[in-house]
Amino acid sequence: MPRRPRVFLPGYPVHVVQRGNNRSQVFFASKDAQIYLGWLREAAVEHGVAVHAYVLMTNHIHLLVSPETAHALPRAMRHVNWRYSRYINDSRGRTGSIWEGRYRASLVDADDYFFACSRYIELNPVRAGIATAPAAFRWSSYKANGEGKLDPLISAHPLYTDLAATSEGRALTYRYLFEGGLPDTMLGAIRDAVNGGWPLGRASFAALVSRHAGRPLTQRKRGRPARCNELFVPGTFKSGPLIIPGTN
Repeated sequence: MPRRPRVFLPGYPVHVVQRGNNRSQVFFASKDAQIYLGWLREAAVEHGVAVHAYVLMTNHIHLLVSPETAHALPRAMRHVNWRYSRYINDSRGRTGSIWEGRYRASLVDADDYFFACSRYIELNPVRAGIATAPAAFRWSSYKANGEGKLDPLISAHPLYTDLAATSEGRALTYRYLFEGGLPDTMLGAIRDAVNGGWPLGRASFAALVSRHAGRPLTQRKRGRPARCNELFVPGTFKSGPLIIPGTN
């Protein structure tokens, strides 16, 4: 069966998952993670992809990115995946692809699901039981987003910039998002969307992506993703109410 073509809209965030072949290990040492992040940054700059969140797990990665053009993300991923595969094969005396086919990708409705997806990514080590808190895991974007520390790979999305007037205020507001876990309905919606290649968002967003693709693109299992509980924080979020978990 032919693979369904993926759809990318310039400027719209995309949740990316890339797994190791047969879910096998792809990062074996700190040096591997450092090299991968360096090459990912080079590829992102060269091909026009803004990286907003990431996590490197032992056998897979998650990214939240915004490509500038429809071809930017495929080119960037091809660039870094080929280069990293060659490095691992050469350094570990192996052959063949280290990745499980092509990466999975889901367009994200930024206004409603950007921060939920970012939290999903940065909480991955906590859900996996390898970290007690997102700040305790080294190979993620949490320290950039939640603590304001410099990470040359990270480009702030406008929604993140709108959280507060200062970098300290943005980091503090972002940390509020992690005071409660994501609801099971949201976890399921994010997983279904990225595994199936469906848009993550409201019905109107799915319709927009479907029109662009020229074919229906709807999530079939769970229906429309459930929205998180919301709390409006005056003066911190221009594009809509700030989503803070555990408030209702």
